[in-house]
Amino acid sequence: MVQVNGRARLELLQASAICVVAPRQMLLYRLFSMVDIHCHILPGIDDGAKSMEISVQMAEIAIADGITHVIATPHSNAEYKFLPETILKLRNELQAKVEGRLKLATGCDFHLSYENLEDIQVNKTKYTLNQKNYLLVEFADFAIPPNIDDTLHNLHLLGLHPIITHPERNGLIRHQPEKLWRWMRQGCYVQVTAQSLLGRFGKDTAKILLDWLDHERIHFIATDAHSVTGRPLKLREAYDLVAKRCGAERADALFIRNPMAAFEGQPLPYQPEPPPDKNAPGYKKRKRFIFF
Repeated sequence: MVQVNGRARLELLQASAICVVAPRQMLLYRLFSMVDIHCHILPGIDDGAKSMEISVQMAEIAIADGITHVIATPHSNAEYKFLPETILKLRNELQAKVEGRLKLATGCDFHLSYENLEDIQVNKTKYTLNQKNYLLVEFADFAIPPNIDDTLHNLHLLGLHPIITHPERNGLIRHQPEKLWRWMRQGCYVQVTAQSLLGRFGKDTAKILLDWLDHERIHFIATDAHSVTGRPLKLREAYDLVAKRCGAERADALFIRNPMAAFEGQPLPYQPEPPPDKNAPGYKKRKRFIFF
């Protein structure tokens, strides 16, 4: 019997049959226990929630959507200073307001600046998800850092597992996906944005993501939520899309099992084989036949 939040799946289904208060649809989605590993829910510390009131509204949206675990991941870049003590204080304050209904942890949307890379050498868990061993790695939307292969390799040497965040929103990666496949072969993981899959960032981006999904190039789907509108803290619609297209098992992997493994610092249960290196010696190109 599968356990969800300390209770059996069967018991929750029985409860849904007799409950006359909560909508059946909401109860069923509570079984999913979706996990969001990337959002900006904490107030006043980056370009996310502007107040604790908005933070609470975002949390309530997540709860209603079937999300049970959220990792707050403020930016750490030239514009926003990463302050662990302040982040923990805000997390604790928000957690108290939603206690028992949503579990909050902290991490970082980690920019590959010189200062950050120097600091993480001596403070490895300062920036990681739930202070474990997975690290969100953020690129600008129109650039790729120089020496990126060496940088990612050095993060691996520290015992960290880099997760490339929203690569579908980076124009260079969209048009040269082989770069992303190379980082996957290095051992990096890929997290895309739920709203990208739903067309929020354009039809072309959504089409590319569907191709990545079909070819198993994605390990996580997260909200990257910044507010109650635009990019809200919702995953259910994207879950439904993936389940319909690829099956419930794949949807569970991308929205529940892999994110929960990262939350707990465990190996990912779903790790598809990265695409082969077409420039590697011995790679055989598929023959093309032309018939007249």
